[in-house]
Amino acid sequence: MSSTGDKTLWSLSSLQVAKEKERRKSAAVPKTQKNFLNKNIVNASANTSSSIDDLKISKGTLLGDHYEVEGFLGERRFGIVTKCRNTKTNEFVAIKVNKKEPKILQQAEKEILILMLLRGLDADRCNIVQWNNFFIDGDSICLNFELLDQSAIRLVLFQLANALSHLGSVGIVHADLKPRNIMVVDRYECPIKVKLIDFGFACPASTVIPGDCVGTVGYRAPEVVIGSLFNEAIDMWSLGLVAVELATGFPFYPGRNDYDVLKFIIQTQGQPPDHIIENQSPALLQPWTKMTKTQTGIGKSH
Repeated sequence: MSSTGDKTLWSLSSLQVAKEKERRKSAAVPKTQKNFLNKNIVNASANTSSSIDDLKISKGTLLGDHYEVEGFLGERRFGIVTKCRNTKTNEFVAIKVNKKEPKILQQAEKEILILMLLRGLDADRCNIVQWNNFFIDGDSICLNFELLDQSAIRLVLFQLANALSHLGSVGIVHADLKPRNIMVVDRYECPIKVKLIDFGFACPASTVIPGDCVGTVGYRAPEVVIGSLFNEAIDMWSLGLVAVELATGFPFYPGRNDYDVLKFIIQTQGQPPDHIIENQSPALLQPWTKMTKTQTGIGKSH
């Protein structure tokens, strides 16, 4: 069984985007949208635990009645991304299937709300992946996106900066910019065109809470690592790291965890300014304090 909310989502998102333009600093989603999502997602949230295997999806599986799985595009902690064929139109799309864990389903609901806000933007002009709709398949929330290709540098970076600029225009922080979330529209098209995908960590800048853990190790800005308040600027930090990786083929800050990355940041750029680390709780600053005590000959940047 499946349920779609395409028409309702379009009308709700249009209303929300209009409100966003009137009050850019207030990114709260109207109760009508939340109630609509809760009504559709409540059954999916009933399950208590799951794994990738629990999704029981293989080639030929039918999602949402008419999306046949043709292959798999990626596996991440939230679930899997599948390449599907719409059996009604023969068009190919990317379906993001979320695992049935309550926290992941809550994050999926949050991502839908962000995507609803972004529907007021032109996906092609803004270099943002086109979101079509969502539906419920069994206990899983499935997000339907346009199918994009995966892979110069100057043009890609310009388009990514363009995407971040448009996200900022509606007060949204992407919070997980990295090479894996950059997709090519058509590898044979020239000039190359890319789009930014995966809004699972995205949030309105006005709702950021210090200590929120977002992003991916190696691409997080220092203020995220130490639990400080952040805004759209963290996306520009990540863009800089992506630029280096595109040019060299290697991550600029290698490391298996935030501690390793923080060490490289201090070694290459010095300590973050005082306004970033002041007023933080001892618990959040513990990795930072440990790091600064072990470093020698490193002064603060000026």
